[in-house]
Amino acid sequence: MSERERFDRLRLIRSPRIGPVSYRQLLARFGTAGEALRAIPDLAARGGGRASVAEAGAVEREIAATRTLGARYLLMGDADYPALLDEMEGAPPALIARGDGTLAARPCVAMVGARNASAAACRFARSLAQELGQRGAVVVSGLARGIDTEAHRGSIDSGTIGVIACGIDIVFPPENRDLQGQVAERGLLVTEHPPGVQPLARHFPARNRIIAGLALGTVVVEAAPKSGSLITARLAGEAGREVMAVPGSPIDPRAQGCNMLIREGAILVQNGADVMEAIGGFDPRMVRQGSFDFIGAPVSSDVADMERAAVIALLGPVAVAVDEVIRLSGLSPAVVQTVLLELELAGGLERQAGGRVSVR
Repeated sequence: MSERERFDRLRLIRSPRIGPVSYRQLLARFGTAGEALRAIPDLAARGGGRASVAEAGAVEREIAATRTLGARYLLMGDADYPALLDEMEGAPPALIARGDGTLAARPCVAMVGARNASAAACRFARSLAQELGQRGAVVVSGLARGIDTEAHRGSIDSGTIGVIACGIDIVFPPENRDLQGQVAERGLLVTEHPPGVQPLARHFPARNRIIAGLALGTVVVEAAPKSGSLITARLAGEAGREVMAVPGSPIDPRAQGCNMLIREGAILVQNGADVMEAIGGFDPRMVRQGSFDFIGAPVSSDVADMERAAVIALLGPVAVAVDEVIRLSGLSPAVVQTVLLELELAGGLERQAGGRVSVR
């Protein structure tokens, strides 16, 4: 990939209304990021709106800041971009990383859990992470308080990957400053956000998909029924990865999420041997989601007005699966995806998890 193409690809994903799905579609349709950037205003006009692209100067400043921080880019298509993450439907087209990039190529296990975890769960998470490292696995977590923190501490000597929901130069939570520095120096620290971006609430679910995407399986150590840890587990399951949970006391609310996962089919694990046995049976053919097949390249020619109207008529404020729109419209996946792309660039479409879309 030429330096010009690398720059244009970063500029493409930094442009307003361009997400991972539209990024892939634009590259598949136009071949290069430069051609895609030039086509965006016209595509948005067909969708009934206007769109702009990221300023070249802003991207240049971001690249300079990233290099100053001792970080580097991993772009989708690079040889060192994590292969398992690349299979995720919403994989970030650009990552910023500090540390040992080879860790992502080793067998990875995600460990997540409660921020307000019990002392027993924290001790167990640290011990489990250490055992997984001794068995050759790299532990992936989110550098949050509680279980995440202990997972990194237990695996810092053997290999750990921290995924953060902010810029590579931002520390969150503040008390993990030293730990985050150790992960960047001795492990691998990654984010999809440019330097300076603060850890907003909406960034954490997106961060969770990276955690799940990097790993062969996700272990939930302790979690309430409605928590970000269960979001990570759900994303792992939807991506065809193993979902594992550590059982807990039925009278502890912090264990209810794990017990619920087990009841719904997650693998019960009690030690590192259980985890390694679970991911040892991992079948790579199960990785891609069914809805991922419908992300393919949009058609290169214009869509007829009647076809565009037929697709729009099936959309509403309630999210619907793209494959369902394709089935009900009777149109080809390429035609439907082109209409959705035009609407998204025009600001009239929102993409949601699981290959679903809704109108704004």
